[in-house]
Amino acid sequence: MTPSMTGKKIHTVSLYARVSTANGKQDTETQLMPLREFCAQRGWEVYKEYVDNGISGTKESRPALDAMLKDAGRGKFNAILCWKLDRVGRSLKHLIGLLAELEAVHVAFVSLSDNLDLTTPQGRLMFQIIGAMAEFERSLIVERVTAGMARARAKGHLPGRKRQALDFVAIRARMTAGDSLRTVAKSLEISPALLSKRLREGARGVSKEL
Repeated sequence: MTPSMTGKKIHTVSLYARVSTANGKQDTETQLMPLREFCAQRGWEVYKEYVDNGISGTKESRPALDAMLKDAGRGKFNAILCWKLDRVGRSLKHLIGLLAELEAVHVAFVSLSDNLDLTTPQGRLMFQIIGAMAEFERSLIVERVTAGMARARAKGHLPGRKRQALDFVAIRARMTAGDSLRTVAKSLEISPALLSKRLREGARGVSKEL
């Protein structure tokens, strides 16, 4: 975190809660009650409670979360408190980006049940470790994809659609009988331009495959 963040004392916080269903079986009060108690213990004033009811964690747009982040940028509070990380972040990448966004506007973040408190040195260290692990995961994925494509090329398999054998004699016979290039191409599920190209290659003996 930035130096200004590490020494900043928290006074005003916002609470965030989310449940994925609004059928009464899940209740945001289950999350909010311990958050209020935690604020009371620390002497923090609650600016506002932001609640998303019946919003899946995979959705990109969450009205209450979006509103809270806008208010964070306006300096309405200097910390956000939630019950659990998965209530806020829809993925590790999204969570890292969100925490970086809060850091930029000097707003701290606390996840009660995960013991992640970015108002403390230990919490900031954990955030750095989470960010490093996310970057490591991305690097591994890129490395695996690159290596897989290299192996495929070495074996003569190019990425993309599998090449389909064409019977040029039958195709030309159909066209001689009156079928248009477009009609034949449609029956083969390829574009007329690609069929025309392959016919020219076939005439030169370059290729017998699509």
